[in-house]
Amino acid sequence: MLAGIYASAVATALFAGGPVDVEAVESHSVRAEARFDVFGAADRAVALTYDRSLVPVGSWIAVRQHTAPGGATTVRLKVAGMKPGHAYGVHVHRKPCGADPEAAGGHYQHRPSSDPRHVSPDNEVWLDFTADRRGAGAASARHDWGFRPGEASSVVIHDVPGGAGARAACFTVPFGPVGRDE
Repeated sequence: MLAGIYASAVATALFAGGPVDVEAVESHSVRAEARFDVFGAADRAVALTYDRSLVPVGSWIAVRQHTAPGGATTVRLKVAGMKPGHAYGVHVHRKPCGADPEAAGGHYQHRPSSDPRHVSPDNEVWLDFTADRRGAGAASARHDWGFRPGEASSVVIHDVPGGAGARAACFTVPFGPVGRDE
């Protein structure tokens, strides 16, 4: 049904001689998954654990990003093999993971700011969760905005929920292009 509505909007714009904003018509999805390892253990490890007591080697992570027509973005997280009963903070970060936990840079912010008041689930993607008795967890976040190209590159798992905490693990994710940046 939605495809028909969008096709109709494109056809109307074409026949009216107006410009077609393809970005407003298309959606984009990315799904990535991996098992956590220590740096150097695998040639191309994209999921690195820095604290093996919280994120054991072999723990699993999956991240899905879906940006709908118009730019609204949902990011979903699933994990398994984590420390049972532990509460984690999780955020999208600006850079890919590296041997140094700080390599991922700071949190991705829709409206970049150095003001601590802008470190919030409204301006950032927060995916905090508490692992169940089997070590599994899930979270999702939805925003009316999308990622700027090349500025969201990883998901960092912190040792505590909220806006800060030590970096326990990092997963490099090929987040897709922006919807409409407002």
